[in-house]
Amino acid sequence: MMRVIIYTTPTCRSCGVAKQFLAERGVGFTEYDISKDQKKMVELVSRTGRASVPIIEIDGDFIVGFDKHRLAKKLGLL
Repeated sequence: MMRVIIYTTPTCRSCGVAKQFLAERGVGFTEYDISKDQKKMVELVSRTGRASVPIIEIDGDFIVGFDKHRLAKKLGLL
């Protein structure tokens, strides 16, 4: 089973679209709101060099932004 984590903020429209995309396909995920979780934000920046959202982590690989095709491919949905 894949481990999916999505890093978000409440004002990020693409974050909502990404979460809906995952939910509609039955993909379970853990969400971290980096605007409220400073530790996760620091961890994310140290691992990716970025603090932009959404960032979706799938088994240790990162997708920056909501790239529907790349996300579906990584999840084995294509």
